[in-house]
Amino acid sequence: MRKRNFLMTGMAAATMLLAPLSVSAQDVPYNLLEGKPFEGAKLNILSVVTPQFDGLMLRDDEFTELTGIETEWTFIPFGSLQEKINAEGIAANGTFDVVNYLDSWGPPNSHWLMKIDELMARDGISMDRYPAAFARSAQFEGETLGFPLRAHPQLMFYRKDLIPEPPTSWEEVIEIGKELKETNPDIAPLALYYNNDGNRQNLFIWINFLWAAGGDVFNDDWTPAWTSEEALQATEDYIALHTVHGVTNPNSLAFVEQDARQSFMQGNSAMIPVWWWAYSGFYNPDTSTLTKDQVAFSGMPSYNGTTKTYAISMPFSISEYSDNKDAAWEFLKWLSNPEMDKANAVEREVAGKPIVNNVVTHVSSLQDPDVNAANDGIQKAAWESLKESDIMPQIPEWPEVGDILSAAIAEAAAGGDTRQLMMDAAEQATRVLKRAGRIE
Repeated sequence: MRKRNFLMTGMAAATMLLAPLSVSAQDVPYNLLEGKPFEGAKLNILSVVTPQFDGLMLRDDEFTELTGIETEWTFIPFGSLQEKINAEGIAANGTFDVVNYLDSWGPPNSHWLMKIDELMARDGISMDRYPAAFARSAQFEGETLGFPLRAHPQLMFYRKDLIPEPPTSWEEVIEIGKELKETNPDIAPLALYYNNDGNRQNLFIWINFLWAAGGDVFNDDWTPAWTSEEALQATEDYIALHTVHGVTNPNSLAFVEQDARQSFMQGNSAMIPVWWWAYSGFYNPDTSTLTKDQVAFSGMPSYNGTTKTYAISMPFSISEYSDNKDAAWEFLKWLSNPEMDKANAVEREVAGKPIVNNVVTHVSSLQDPDVNAANDGIQKAAWESLKESDIMPQIPEWPEVGDILSAAIAEAAAGGDTRQLMMDAAEQATRVLKRAGRIE
């Protein structure tokens, strides 16, 4: 039977190879195979804690009825997930058949995440059903590692009782911020998160500036590209929101994303650029002092007339160490189907449990009138944001290089020499990339 756990320690299992299949799926929904060929199999699923995946887990009796495959979900908080994923890769024992991870962790773990392109071709599934940035986030070196089941665009949330019209540019953010400091001195204009938290969150808004300026993280030869004049100026402008213009919350140096969200929810900040999933929490009376009438959202502001945004995802993949790869593929097909994507964002109760979720990943769901009607049109705003979105570099060395950049950004926001810090970061990153053989 399905069971929901919160995991802090591992389990054990054996491994086997994927068997070839030939059964037609024409008469079974979601591209599932006819005849329940894997009836009796039991899948162990590792997932991050989120209402979105609660909604999926609570629906999986349908999957068992269709396939005869049982499921057991193990949920773990995001802060502990990376360590667990790394441990699973090292143990190589197939404890979990299906794993959920942050997209930037995919390349370092790609050796044990099963490639699914041949299976998608066999069963008529295309990654074109996802926005381009979401699709890329689940791929590495031209191969698909999984499906981006939880994925986020960035939006600007703001207090519409204090700000009649949302800012369309970062210049307007500064103007509005300075006005708010005069009219509402007890409320910080903007909640940002400059803290070097180990998850590289302080790069999430910085990279909008970098890309909009025409810069990038790496050049074609993998040398650092953030030392170009355009990139350095963009970085200085990002830092200047705090150090020069003073429109950020005074605690932004210590803030991680969660702190910034709390600042907005507690009425201490008037604007926050953050992932779309945060919307329902911003007016939830159990977590926020704000009402729905006070909260609004818009697309991300432009920088120098250009808007480029960062998108992120948390794919589900099949472990190469699993004994149940065939059954796991059936599960991924069911879990990722467009009908499920829509239902999980429209229905507000599943198996008697309230579920509030606005996260969808299919292009069809983002444009669906019913989905938008159920979520105040946030998917429409997200779709516009995703048209000019990209992802962090998908290379195994990125976590180490990203940590170097994150440390530089934090030190610059604390008053350090931004240009020198970014130049120093480039030297450190070059050594990492040379050691890895990416730079000659």
